[in-house]
Amino acid sequence: MGITVVKRNGQREQYDANKINLAIEEASKGLDENITWVTQIASELELTLFDGITTQQLDEAVIQVALQNVKDDPEFDTVAARLLLKTIYKRVLGDYESDEQLRQLHVEHFAQNITRGVDEGLLDPRLTELFDLDRLAKALDPTHDGLLKYIGVVTLNNRYGIKGRNGDALEVPQYFWMRIAMGLSLNEADPDATAIAFYDKMSKLEYLAAGSTLVNAGTIYPQLANCFVMEMQDDMEHIAKTTRDVMWLTKGTGGIGLSVTKLRAQGSPIRSNNTTSTGPIPFMHTIDSILRAVSRGGKKFGALCFYMENWHLDFPEFIDLRQNSGDPYRRTRTANTAVWISDEFMKRVQNDDDWYLFDPLEVSDLNELYGAEFSAKYNEYAAKADAGELRMHKKIKAREQFKAILISLQGSSHPWLTWKDTINNRALNNNTGTIHLSNLCTEITLPQDVDNVAVCNLASINLSRHLLVNEATGVTTIDFAKIEESARLAVRQLDNLIDITKSSVKEADFSNQQNRAVGLGVMGFTDVTEKMGFSYESEEAYDLIDEIMEHVSYAAIDESAELAKVRGAYPNFEGSRWSEGLVPLDSIALTEQDRGLEIKVNRTTRLDWDVLREKVKGGMRNATLMAIAPTASIGLVAGTTPGLDPQFSQIFSRSTSNGKFLEVNRNLVTELQKRGLWESVREDVLRSQGDIQNISSIPDEVKDTFKTSFQLSPYSFLEVAARAQKWIDQAISRNMYLETRDLGEMMDIYYAAWERGVKTTYYLHMKPRHQAEQSTVKVNKAEEINGGTRRGFGAAAPAAVPAGAPAAASGQARRGFGGLAPKAGE
Repeated sequence: MGITVVKRNGQREQYDANKINLAIEEASKGLDENITWVTQIASELELTLFDGITTQQLDEAVIQVALQNVKDDPEFDTVAARLLLKTIYKRVLGDYESDEQLRQLHVEHFAQNITRGVDEGLLDPRLTELFDLDRLAKALDPTHDGLLKYIGVVTLNNRYGIKGRNGDALEVPQYFWMRIAMGLSLNEADPDATAIAFYDKMSKLEYLAAGSTLVNAGTIYPQLANCFVMEMQDDMEHIAKTTRDVMWLTKGTGGIGLSVTKLRAQGSPIRSNNTTSTGPIPFMHTIDSILRAVSRGGKKFGALCFYMENWHLDFPEFIDLRQNSGDPYRRTRTANTAVWISDEFMKRVQNDDDWYLFDPLEVSDLNELYGAEFSAKYNEYAAKADAGELRMHKKIKAREQFKAILISLQGSSHPWLTWKDTINNRALNNNTGTIHLSNLCTEITLPQDVDNVAVCNLASINLSRHLLVNEATGVTTIDFAKIEESARLAVRQLDNLIDITKSSVKEADFSNQQNRAVGLGVMGFTDVTEKMGFSYESEEAYDLIDEIMEHVSYAAIDESAELAKVRGAYPNFEGSRWSEGLVPLDSIALTEQDRGLEIKVNRTTRLDWDVLREKVKGGMRNATLMAIAPTASIGLVAGTTPGLDPQFSQIFSRSTSNGKFLEVNRNLVTELQKRGLWESVREDVLRSQGDIQNISSIPDEVKDTFKTSFQLSPYSFLEVAARAQKWIDQAISRNMYLETRDLGEMMDIYYAAWERGVKTTYYLHMKPRHQAEQSTVKVNKAEEINGGTRRGFGAAAPAAVPAGAPAAASGQARRGFGGLAPKAGE
């Protein structure tokens, strides 16, 4: 071909096709079609070559050729991942010929790379002082890299891996996992043994620490906490301090929730200079600009969510913050928004009653009240407003505001809906004050005040790595013993993190030590349901998440009680509901009692909770144990579905900070291959952009199992969340996916979330009105691709509608907000 390759040292050599073929063959080892693939990749690669191509460009070209064939078989992703890993190994460790040599290189270079990181001021000096690096090196297992998909390798390498001051990569994946494990074992009596235990779990992808921990663990800047929840006080000094705190927390990669409810309304008097307030909106715009100025770890904009209670007089402007039109100085382009909703409001929506907006300056105690006490005081202020005893107020219909919220949610995916009274009434750490907001991703629910910036520390169990497959029958089940083992070790790791992490805000460090709050969650639920052959919207799936979360919760709570025996209870334990022997399940009845309405959720239990109730009275190491985060980034590393989310599509291009990646649902391909269907339906699946519902040759039971997000009943998302919430002391980052744009149906759906005791919802994803035509396969434009247009949930009833779902979910006449719901007593 006359093509020469430029090596790293600048020398040129003739392109050797055989050398490339051997590398592809090695990367395809053990895969069914490896010989065919070597020929396919090699022939397609030759089309991209040019004279003077560098070795790095050649490596990247081979990988990209493998990736472009993922649409034909997901195993091409495995080939790409292996090829990328080999380039990383060579860059960090040098050349090798065999797996045994690779293992030996891992052992030989580990200590020197850790030492270099310390010498260059990148890594914590304690990594060389406290640990036996040779012992840890021998525990490294490069075969664990085989668990990583291509996007996982890219994410670890580009986002989390440590690089030297000169830009040299210092970490292969197994070095990364061990460095994180070391950084979370610094306070242990036997740091080596603990680090190896943590490493073993994380390197096998059985659980993962959250993003901030993966960025900073073991470094000289151990800001390891993930979530900061703060409240801005109605005081210029505190507004300025909050602005400063946001800057520093953003620099440390923390996600922030910030309540602005206490700030007086626009036009409210300022007595110190006899002027009137501009309200909270301009301050929010200023903080939004700060998020863009101080990027998170130099890699992306800061991340924050503003919260406001919906009785605030400026709430109508708050709803519009994310709109594209309007005064740009009264908009937030980076920060998110969420509304903090009371039971009183939800009841007034149901009864089509009036809703009053107030200036916080005149009703300052409303912010601190919740439940029945809030309702009583709110009604008192409403009476004063009607009597003309309040200076500033406005009266609207509750439904009018609810519709305005949902219209904004449809258009901008903001504000997210979160329920103040449910959160406070279901809290077990309610003795330390009112919870005024959630966090950036709506799963953290911790009290905060002027002296406490609430902090939470996260990790997530990868459920897809906790399965048992019966070789004889092929039946897949959950390995509950392994789940409990993972939960216990993760809780210990998170508790260690609290004593190791450092922030730049003293109120955050104080709250962290006083409450020791952690949030252990799960990811990969949909991955598991698919492998077990369950539809996401089936009773089997609902019972499955119920049982899984019961086991995770029980083990986490029990481990925290065990840690308290050795390390002591968290300082604010006395007076908490834990100290009264309550567990998350018990909060349902408490909330029902305060609300005066039944919470519609299954109450089945399987474990002996009475034993644990007695045990927690003796002390808990942590104020909270559970929270399900969205896990968007670490889910990529784990190679599984994020959090509790359904599949968005069977085939789609995922855009990340590391580039665009085509993803194909391996579970679907495996199932179709098992049935001998994949080759015959592959182009149909690609043509329909991953939608298999109208492909006649695919059996109905496969279609049920592999429904995507917009094909599922929204009530299934709520039922899964409600079942999981039974066992969780904090909340769930619950994305919602709606095909309908009917406002009445949306009102029913979000009302149903409140009825089920769901604490928070996160992003709302609306089905696009139009979709681009696929160009990756041959398209016969004379054929009907989708077999008809589907409208609303009434047009295609879900396989199983959870108990209590409005009749609209099953295609019947809908009660509720689409028509006018009757007032109570009518």
